[in-house]
Amino acid sequence: MQNVIKVSKDLYYLGGNDRRLALFESAFPVPRGVSYNSYLLTDEKTVLFDTVDSAVCDLFLENLEAALAGRPLDYFVIHHMEPDHSASVMRLIEKYPEATVVTNRKVEGMLKNYFPFPSERIHLVAEGDTMSVGRRSVTFVFAPMVHWPEVMMSYIPEDGILFSADAFGTFGALSGAIFADQVQFERDFLDDARRYYFNIVGKYGVQVQSVLKKAAGLDLRLVCPLHGPVWRENFSFLLKKYDLWSKYLPEEKGVAVFYASVYGHTMNAAEILAGAIAKQGVFVKVYDVSHTHVSELLSEAFRYSHAVFCSTTYNNGIFITMEDFLRDLKAHNYQNRKYAIVENGSWSPQAGAYMQAELAAMKNLTQIGEKVTLLSAVKEDSAAALTALADEIAKDVNS
Repeated sequence: MQNVIKVSKDLYYLGGNDRRLALFESAFPVPRGVSYNSYLLTDEKTVLFDTVDSAVCDLFLENLEAALAGRPLDYFVIHHMEPDHSASVMRLIEKYPEATVVTNRKVEGMLKNYFPFPSERIHLVAEGDTMSVGRRSVTFVFAPMVHWPEVMMSYIPEDGILFSADAFGTFGALSGAIFADQVQFERDFLDDARRYYFNIVGKYGVQVQSVLKKAAGLDLRLVCPLHGPVWRENFSFLLKKYDLWSKYLPEEKGVAVFYASVYGHTMNAAEILAGAIAKQGVFVKVYDVSHTHVSELLSEAFRYSHAVFCSTTYNNGIFITMEDFLRDLKAHNYQNRKYAIVENGSWSPQAGAYMQAELAAMKNLTQIGEKVTLLSAVKEDSAAALTALADEIAKDVNS
């Protein structure tokens, strides 16, 4: 049974939810599922904005048929060719052979990579082009590398509507309510929005800043992303987050302590350090990098102003999960943070030097204090060193 939701006058939500998906993009855990959003505008011409993942294709096609209510589909706009939005393209085209596909040249190339697609069905647009659809017009805004090179957005100036592709999206299925103001976004979606951003888009901060500059010149009254809630109120909240995130600036003052421990002694050091930091009124969170998924670790590292990396020595290097985490941070442009190092080793502690080398290859990171070295377990001297390091970290956070 169709489940079409009215977004605004002549605009309908046709998407669906996948709560059974375990890993988004086969990489990121989505315990609350994910939504795949598609929208239909019914002006003098009908315009479909994107399709959906194959997991919800049947519902999507039923929704589209109901929303069209017997009208033909005139235009089909493709913003982004990632299969979670384009997997249903051929089924759509087969069902609506009269529809003109509106997209850009890079999408056209990718479209033909995925499907045996005829060029005569495609109407190509360039940055700033406008297409009249009746009382309204659609202007095309290019957003390359947010987060694929072909990405574009569509803007309807008459209504202030932006179809933002993957920008401003989030993990998490929608539970009946499709608008951000119908849910407690900061409580229920912000962590997922942050994790979505830093893992999927975060490497491309410069490109996101470029898009934000374009968005600043638009009258935004409704923002319709391809994942997560639609924004019709207080969009400036998320816009400010994107501005911070894409500048790689800390969202919050605080300390994230990340540890890799085999038998619990490095964990013990991390807990002692965290307790000494918290005792001075500084917010601190502790993460076991062998237990917490790296997508969450990455998000939290970017969230806070300070980080501590604690690792046992393993095969004369960094413990494997910590090494993977540090390299993932580098791949996502981790920068503009303060950090400290704690190492452990029973006969030849070397993890600290290797961690410092990994962090030195990243941008604008500043080490606080000297690295603290444990020999197997925390003893009085190393406990004192951890307390002294906690003092330095807390002082820097509070400065």
